[in-house]
Amino acid sequence: MQCFVYRSTRRDDTYLLTDRGETFEHIPGELLQHLGRLEFAFEFALTPERSLARTDGRTVIDHIERNGYYLQMPDRDYEST
Repeated sequence: MQCFVYRSTRRDDTYLLTDRGETFEHIPGELLQHLGRLEFAFEFALTPERSLARTDGRTVIDHIERNGYYLQMPDRDYEST
């Protein structure tokens, strides 16, 4: 699966991952408002075996197939430092 990663301009260390490129109609409006403007960060080939910074490829693929996106947010420990 080709995965597109967008950085939130409003929330530090928060990323939206999707397989649809710059099409955000499938993302809930309330979530888009919360994230602010989204900046394209990068694109990569996502496989179930791929290890990511805070999760694994299978989890991201499952979320994208079910919801159309995966939201990566900072860990609670990170937010409190």
